[in-house]
Amino acid sequence: MSSAETAGSGAVKAYADRKGIWGWMLFDWAQQPFHTLIITFVFAPYFAAYVAPDPTTGQIAWGHAIGYGGAMIAILAPFLGAYADATGPRKPWIFGFTVIGFAGCYMLWYAVPGMESLTPVMLAVGIALIGVEFAAVFNNAMMPTLVPRAELGKLSGSAWGLGYLGGLVGLIIVLGLLASQPDTGKTLLGLDPLFGFTAAGHEGDRAAGPLTALWMAVFLVPLFLFTPDTPRIAARKGAVRETLVELGHTLRDLPRQKSFFSFLMSSMIYRDSLNALYAFGGIYAAGVLKLSIIDIGIFGIIGNIAGALGAWYGGRMDARYGPKPVIVVCIIVLSFACLAIISATPTEAFFMPVGSPDAPSHLPILIFYVAGGLIGAAGGSLQAASRTLLVDQVPAHDAGKAFGLYALSGRATAFIGPLAIAWATTASESQRVGVTPIIALFVIAALLLPFVHSAPAHLAAKA
Repeated sequence: MSSAETAGSGAVKAYADRKGIWGWMLFDWAQQPFHTLIITFVFAPYFAAYVAPDPTTGQIAWGHAIGYGGAMIAILAPFLGAYADATGPRKPWIFGFTVIGFAGCYMLWYAVPGMESLTPVMLAVGIALIGVEFAAVFNNAMMPTLVPRAELGKLSGSAWGLGYLGGLVGLIIVLGLLASQPDTGKTLLGLDPLFGFTAAGHEGDRAAGPLTALWMAVFLVPLFLFTPDTPRIAARKGAVRETLVELGHTLRDLPRQKSFFSFLMSSMIYRDSLNALYAFGGIYAAGVLKLSIIDIGIFGIIGNIAGALGAWYGGRMDARYGPKPVIVVCIIVLSFACLAIISATPTEAFFMPVGSPDAPSHLPILIFYVAGGLIGAAGGSLQAASRTLLVDQVPAHDAGKAFGLYALSGRATAFIGPLAIAWATTASESQRVGVTPIIALFVIAALLLPFVHSAPAHLAAKA
């Protein structure tokens, strides 16, 4: 049975039952390994360190792949979200884009060390990113129909925390069973890699792609079986044209909706900063701190545990104080963590000399791991609270359009962040200098938040 709530008109509004809610939450569990294994902790540093000719070239190529994929998402997301609102169901869109994401992830298996051309890998990364991100647009649009407003913060935070746990399990599988350490040939658990994978061929690192693809295929099944979808709206002639006209009106009127517009602009910038931090953190660790894939994986494990706890706790704080205070605190924490990472090199910590090449200090690595925990905790809370704050800005029947615009706002500068890092790295010939634009973007995003209105969940529910 679905839960229900009595609306102000006396009508009873049905919500999803427990199986439907868990099916929806498992979407984050199914998708998070893409961000954990591919974008951040395993495949990205492997690509930069072993596929590309050198780490600097790898960082530049990765920036182009993520940037151009993000540009495609920015162009199409608002239209597709608005069209889904006009037609009803979200699941067909989720299925179609998951198939695209599956194909892109699986193709990463063929990214062998030292391959002559990086173009096939960059195309596969872009295709995977487009599939995964578009599927998330339509999954997020289902959220307002699942639970009452007062429970949205907990729902979003719990789902995001579950996603981090999914990423953690995927990371443990890769590091503990598949990827071998260069010096020992053993996995992080001291075992021989499964399937005869070798350190020289880096099959364990490349296997992150097919594993992510299969993970999505398996764990999205409960969503399709148990989670209620928006009813189909009868097809009508000229629906595509009407969608384009309505979307044009919405975009034209956005600046007059001060709170919604400010939120979109702020989230556009701070999510771009966070995604760039995720995308280049592992590459930075491999190129500057000279960490191995296993060491970066440990960093990922710490970040995912902290992310799960942070998203869960952030959801409770969201329900108590509202999403905006949660977002403000998270931006401050992320800015500090990013600065701490940039301050660390093998011979520096907080921009001060430590140790020497002959007697290296462990402090820079410790700073990197602590900063990773802060990034995981704050990043999980930030993204979960952002979904709730967006729902506060629009009526439920406009959720698809709103989350399409949210994807646009998250991707309109998503190509600017990675490309800015690529260009800054090219100009300075330094990975360390190349990632500094991230901090500036966080500061700009924080300056826009005072114009965004939100209320604690219990007050919003009464309203």
